Amino acid sequence: MATYDLVIVGGGIGGSALAAVMARDGYSVLLLEQSQTYVDRVRGEWIAPWGVVETHRVGLYDLLRRAGGHHLTRHITYDESKDPAAAEAQALPLGIFAADVPGPLCLGHPRHCQTLFDAALGAGADARRGVTVTALTLGAAPTVTFEQDGNLTAVSARLIVGADGRTSQVREAAGIILHQDKPHHWFAGLLVEGAHGWAEDLQAIGTEDDFGFLAFPQGSGRVRVYGGYALDEARRFKGPDGARRFLDSFAMASSPENRHLVAGRPAGPLHSYVNADSWTDEPYAPGMVLVGDAAGWNDPIIGLGLSITYRDVRLVSDLLKTSDSWTPATFAPFGEERRERMRRLRAAAVLQAGLDMEFGEAARERRRRHFERAQADPTLGMHAVAVMAGPEAAPAETFTQAHRDRVLGPQA
Repeated sequence: MATYDLVIVGGGIGGSALAAVMARDGYSVLLLEQSQTYVDRVRGEWIAPWGVVETHRVGLYDLLRRAGGHHLTRHITYDESKDPAAAEAQALPLGIFAADVPGPLCLGHPRHCQTLFDAALGAGADARRGVTVTALTLGAAPTVTFEQDGNLTAVSARLIVGADGRTSQVREAAGIILHQDKPHHWFAGLLVEGAHGWAEDLQAIGTEDDFGFLAFPQGSGRVRVYGGYALDEARRFKGPDGARRFLDSFAMASSPENRHLVAGRPAGPLHSYVNADSWTDEPYAPGMVLVGDAAGWNDPIIGLGLSITYRDVRLVSDLLKTSDSWTPATFAPFGEERRERMRRLRAAAVLQAGLDMEFGEAARERRRRHFERAQADPTLGMHAVAVMAGPEAAPAETFTQAHRDRVLGPQA
């Protein structure tokens, strides 16, 4: 039976990044990915400035830039309670959140995954595609059995890493409980091409009537757009013309630049999902550790999946490189940091969703008052600092019920 230092289950962004980092330092790594081809998953394309810092720290930033990573440098918040010209005059420069980082980095998910998988191969990892894991044994002597091309293979490892996403097989094998919040709203995403009029350095968010939008350009007229809508509208964009109706929803008087999005055409699938947080108390157990979505994820309303994943990769790889034991005690600092990180980001997401993805007269008035009050008291917008600069960059009180009541009101 072949033996490796690490067997990483899941060759997406987290798994491939960790494989590349560890193989580059001489560890023997087996990377197992189920898919033969990476496809558009309608998420995992925007890295916040603090996440960009993490890509630097693990030595992958230059690779992502060469693959087409595209920086955004301005942000505009549109709203039905704002004059569009006033909103545009208040555009936020995005280079203020991390030293030497011009702003968030965008890269299409399939290319991002393939770039990292190829980097793992190039660093010396045994990276395989079209693999189905059929059995896992954890504990003191971890083993993995997998099927590839009709053949069953069993291998042993010092450690198994679960990087296998939200329905993690590794997490299930370890018996680690996944906690989940109540969903807040529906969220749908679509890649748009032909939107050449949209400024390539501009990201935007806005709410009008019964729809909230986000837009993140990727360059060359491509923009990833997201839309939020009420939980009781599950079928709003179903059907063969759903993508077209979704794009038409971006026609907003409060955001005139959206006309360029409406004029575009779908360049991939339209996927809808409910927005909610999920987390684990301890993302490790004897013989294994979890990274990325396998360890729990943040409400996508604040788009931090990749930033969370890259920090996971950095923390776990640092611990692996500085310890010989690789026991649960090795990963206790990672678990402690991640618990607090995710707690803070849950609080930030609650504020963002409460402001941007609730609809009707009361919600409109709440947003109007928030914009007005935040001009006089910038602390009311500190959750945005947590999103852009990292959860540790905002004061601790930002993540309390008292602060939530200050922003949304005690009834929220």
